[in-house]
Amino acid sequence: MPIPAEFRNVTAVTKANVFFDGRVVSHAILLPDGSRKTLGLIYPGEYHFGTDKGERMEITSGSCTVTLDGRQETVVYHAGQAFESAAKSGFTITVASGICEYICSFLG
Repeated sequence: MPIPAEFRNVTAVTKANVFFDGRVVSHAILLPDGSRKTLGLIYPGEYHFGTDKGERMEITSGSCTVTLDGRQETVVYHAGQAFESAAKSGFTITVASGICEYICSFLG
């Protein structure tokens, strides 16, 4: 499935989610079906995120490397690619340069 370029008929939450001293910032959108996604930016650095629910991270611009909790394998993701993290788990994401943009969907 292609990564969406836009979402129609959504409610945008104006309060930003700010992590790591502003190095990762996202805004939530609420879709008509009641689901929630976040649209965000990740500046260069290495960051660890815990997941309550499963997450699907779709990279819309830039690139990053990701290591899922419990795994040693590090995978590079570029714009147009996605990865999933299990619920009650987490991942480490690294951006070497530029800005990585993403859409995060919460699963289950």
